[in-house]
Amino acid sequence: MNEIDALPIAPQRVLVLGGTGTIGQATVRALQRLGHTVVCVVRARAGVGGALSRADCQRMLPGAQLRVADVGDPAALLRDAVCGEHFDAVVSCLASRTGAPKDAWAIDHQAHLHALTAARQAGAAHFVLLSAICVQKPLLAFQHAKLAFEQALIDSGMRYSIVRPTAFFKSLSGQIERVRKGKPFLLFGDGTLTACTPISDDDLGDYIAACLHTQDCYNRILPIGGPGPAITPREQGEHLFALLGKAPRFKQVPVALLDGIIAVLSTLGRLFPALQAKAELARIGRYYATESMLVCNPQTGRYDAAATPSTGSQTLFAYYAEVLGGKAAAQRGDHAVF
Repeated sequence: MNEIDALPIAPQRVLVLGGTGTIGQATVRALQRLGHTVVCVVRARAGVGGALSRADCQRMLPGAQLRVADVGDPAALLRDAVCGEHFDAVVSCLASRTGAPKDAWAIDHQAHLHALTAARQAGAAHFVLLSAICVQKPLLAFQHAKLAFEQALIDSGMRYSIVRPTAFFKSLSGQIERVRKGKPFLLFGDGTLTACTPISDDDLGDYIAACLHTQDCYNRILPIGGPGPAITPREQGEHLFALLGKAPRFKQVPVALLDGIIAVLSTLGRLFPALQAKAELARIGRYYATESMLVCNPQTGRYDAAATPSTGSQTLFAYYAEVLGGKAAAQRGDHAVF
């Protein structure tokens, strides 16, 4: 974001959804640094598996006001979160936990429609949405759900900023422990099928918060990555081994294996509905194994690292070093693959 595009920062009242996730926490911190008053909508039991109480959430979000509300219930969202008060903006970092179809349409689409209605009721002028860069090539249920709400937001007439980040550090940290324990780094194919420009939680939080006062971000879809060149999975593994002072060891997993798993689960899912969700999770895994998290040229269908905007200063490899040195913890949740 260019300084020339930034407006003077006037304090705003901001309603935040999804504030207990790692990106949500970073966004709340960024909003507070800019002087905004932040009200966070949280569940009665938040976090993975409902492990977080309200007191836990408050410790995670110091200085923010918490309001417990069910985002799936439009009346509760108005009654318990908005409370008849005025908000200048709504910022949503809310996302379905697994990407399974039922969860995706309930959260990525329907709950956001409720939030948009609540934003109007609260008099909000701006809605900032954390989406995902993978929706530019939609093959999965959660991508279609996200796109459906993106379009609803665009059509709403409210000022919007739709932020589509590339890969997150936490999504690329799942193999740190296995490599530390002497196991090989797992690759799909030869490890060069995909690439990404990963972005840290804090850099992304700063970017999301800045959308409120940056005219160049108004009424735009905003792909964004972190600093530095695009990185392949093989390069991630090589650097991880180098940080540990070990010779690189890789184990290649053929993409065809994922195709076989998907085919079996899809077939069995016709008889056992519970397996349908597992088939979708396998499809999600295959997608991330074969598609780059970069801007895709709509004319050629090719991913373009040079066309992928970047922001911030934190790099994935510096994060790896912090995790290995005990200065950071690799926080992962329901999206873990390894």
